[in-house]
Amino acid sequence: MSGYLTLADVVEALAGVRPPGLERVVTATVVDSREAQPGALFVAFQGEHADGHDYVGDAFSRGGVAALVEQDLAGEGLLVDLREPELIWPDSWCLPLVLEVDNTLDALQRLATFWRQSQPRLRVVGITGSVGKTTTKELTASVLARRYATIKSEASYNTEIGLPLTLLRLTGKHECAVLEMGMYDMGEIADLARIAQPQVGVVTIVRPVHLERAGSFERIVKAKRELIEALPPAPEGTAILNYDDEMVRGMAAATDARILTYGLSRQADLWADGIEGLGLQGIRFRLHHQGETIHVRLPLLGRHSVHTALRATAVGLVEGLSWEEIVGGLREVEAAAQLRLFAVEGPQGATILDDTYNASPASTIAALNLLDELDGRKVAVLGDMLELGHYTQEAHEKVGMRALDVADVLITVGELAQIIGESAIRWGMPPEHVHMLPGNEAAIGLLERVVGSRDVILVKGSRALRMEEIVSALSREC
Repeated sequence: MSGYLTLADVVEALAGVRPPGLERVVTATVVDSREAQPGALFVAFQGEHADGHDYVGDAFSRGGVAALVEQDLAGEGLLVDLREPELIWPDSWCLPLVLEVDNTLDALQRLATFWRQSQPRLRVVGITGSVGKTTTKELTASVLARRYATIKSEASYNTEIGLPLTLLRLTGKHECAVLEMGMYDMGEIADLARIAQPQVGVVTIVRPVHLERAGSFERIVKAKRELIEALPPAPEGTAILNYDDEMVRGMAAATDARILTYGLSRQADLWADGIEGLGLQGIRFRLHHQGETIHVRLPLLGRHSVHTALRATAVGLVEGLSWEEIVGGLREVEAAAQLRLFAVEGPQGATILDDTYNASPASTIAALNLLDELDGRKVAVLGDMLELGHYTQEAHEKVGMRALDVADVLITVGELAQIIGESAIRWGMPPEHVHMLPGNEAAIGLLERVVGSRDVILVKGSRALRMEEIVSALSREC
């Protein structure tokens, strides 16, 4: 087997036998035909709004060499029905191939599992939690890349489709993979772990996010714990757990892997103190581990970023990196730029804190804490926090209480976010300082009228609200 995925590997993974003469390298695996390139494998999914089978021809026109399908599309290329008990190979292969399977999602996951198993020396780090998965993934990959050839989940490829796509980018050159693992319900992380087979599992923090789908906070805790339960026993497996979160700390009982805890408590194996927020200049703190103390200054925004740095540090220690390598990876400007919250210039010299990727109660309060560290008039533009189930009312009220202590001006966007404004007023914020608006357009109009040169404007809300429109509009004004 070569260090690169080939069409022969695809057929072997799905049919159990390896065809002769089919060693064409697969250059990419895609689920959007527009992303196909010469040598690509296209996976056709039946979606809610579009059927990928209608775009197989488009993928082939862009240079795709094969497609996984559930329908008979013989007219698009050489049809190979991988469901047949005995496959008969052609005398010569004519590309592109149409590979028919029972279920394309199952086929994609089986292929990713096969390809992961073909890399026995690969170290896989799985990361889950309610908050901080992507930032932890970015910083952890930056640390590991100081010594190892490292691959990571792109964007938020943390689902039953995204994670396999990341694994299929592996080559024989890769030594580490850092994979984000998301969930909406029980069993999903267990499935992802079966595919990825991580030796290291990191849990960030568990909060009542996605309650509408998961049903209860207890089910969310159990779902996140599936990563820890999937780890191999020590010494091969290591669970990296947040000591400051009681629910995460308790996951140690669910595994025979080595346990390494991190946090702000001296009881943690790896802990931090002396934390100093430097506003837009980053953070400064001390790391402690096994009697050693390391002074660190990083270009990360907000005190909450210390936990992100602790997680990446813990992985670096587990994988044998030196302190010089770990701190160098933490300071990597490119990694810091990939984190979710960043500052951009606004109109009249104002500063915009763009944290529009998504919002949960914990991440919103963390963003407000950063706003609190900065000088100037503080404007909080906060949108709905979705998928919180029965915790919706309480969560928005708690954010409103924190906004009262931080913001000079509070602007809410959306129906649920109105609870934030009402809570802030009820607890003492002057009503004239609170503006409860229906959508982004109204918020943009108000901000364009009231923004001043000393303002620091936090913009944050759930992804569905598309609050990046506010940041984009204000940025164009400067």
